[in-house]
Amino acid sequence: MSRHITHTADDGSRRMELVRAAARLFRDQGYERTTVRDLGNAVGLQSGSLFYHFRTKEEMLVAVMALGITATTEQLEDALKAARGTRARLTALFHVHLHSLLGDNQAALEVMLYEWHSLSDATRPGLIVLRDRYEALWQQVLEEAAAEGLVKADTGLLRRSLLGSLHWTVQWYKRDGDLSVSELADRMLALALTA
Repeated sequence: MSRHITHTADDGSRRMELVRAAARLFRDQGYERTTVRDLGNAVGLQSGSLFYHFRTKEEMLVAVMALGITATTEQLEDALKAARGTRARLTALFHVHLHSLLGDNQAALEVMLYEWHSLSDATRPGLIVLRDRYEALWQQVLEEAAAEGLVKADTGLLRRSLLGSLHWTVQWYKRDGDLSVSELADRMLALALTA
């Protein structure tokens, strides 16, 4: 029995290794240009062996995107639970988003942002649910902040504008630049505040 459990755990860790490798390759080379052979080589598997873990290359793309948004959502939920007060909750939005986007989840989130067009119509709905769950956390906090006069009242457009601005940081932020990720989060938050 324990051998079977170990085998399952190994399968899970191998699958996660594949997802993380796919995230880097899809980001760096693009989904269309990344071959199954590239993916296999990245983790030391024959290309045919990948299909033990994923039925198709697109299933890998979905797994990459789901990993990025799910991990970020969980981090944000935890940060919001720990935050005391609306301003602290606003701070959590910016810090979690940027630390995730410019940190551990960077490759997966960049793939989510820039390879959305590579998904088939059949695979989008599940990812839209995950994205909407994340954006609903932002919307809730922004509405609380608007009610307290901390941000403008047009919270739907504000949410889209803020997330668009934060997403664009992957194009210009330099780790060895003048700002740490935390400092960048604080400064971007300050731009959004009205009070």
